[in-house]
Amino acid sequence: MYHSMFARVGKPLGLFLLAALSSGCASGPDIRSDYDKSVDFGDYKTYGFFADAGPENTEYQGMFSKYVTSAIKVEMEKRGYVESGNPDLLINFNANLQEKIKVTSSPSTSMSMGAGYGGYYGYRGGYYSPWVGYGYGTETNVSQYTEGTFNIDLVDAKANKLVWEAVGIGKVTSKKMNALEETVNTAVPNYFAGFPFVAGQSEPVK
Repeated sequence: MYHSMFARVGKPLGLFLLAALSSGCASGPDIRSDYDKSVDFGDYKTYGFFADAGPENTEYQGMFSKYVTSAIKVEMEKRGYVESGNPDLLINFNANLQEKIKVTSSPSTSMSMGAGYGGYYGYRGGYYSPWVGYGYGTETNVSQYTEGTFNIDLVDAKANKLVWEAVGIGKVTSKKMNALEETVNTAVPNYFAGFPFVAGQSEPVK
């Protein structure tokens, strides 16, 4: 049986869900998709889900999988695919988390050539001055954030082969934590915007 290439995670759902799915923030996730150009998508008319699709570790994550499954069904049926117990396409999805550190540098806005320092350079406390020609320094900021990844895979059920993937990567937010179902229903169509086929049709829809 096909196994997802993406590891299951046990952290709270809201963290990775909003990183990968949230479409309400200004930057949004970076969503990319691709499909196997050697495959005839005209052979596919029905779909189903892997029994263990989604990161099932808690009851709350079960809600996530339920909402994602429902949203995917809407997108597949819009394209003419019919759910079946013996499907042409199997659908899998998953999410993952990674802790990241971001380091940024910018010119100090409160640097002076004399004994008075502010901002980052305040630690010098006026005890010593830079050399002549030192110029302006920089302020360094270090921040930690969580990056989430969310994938949707379409797999040829007979060949046991991945034929389409959409992946979204973005920073974690908590903005939509209290609107889980709405967040999923808004975001999943953005992933399927990169799926250019309809049931039984070989050529991509333009």
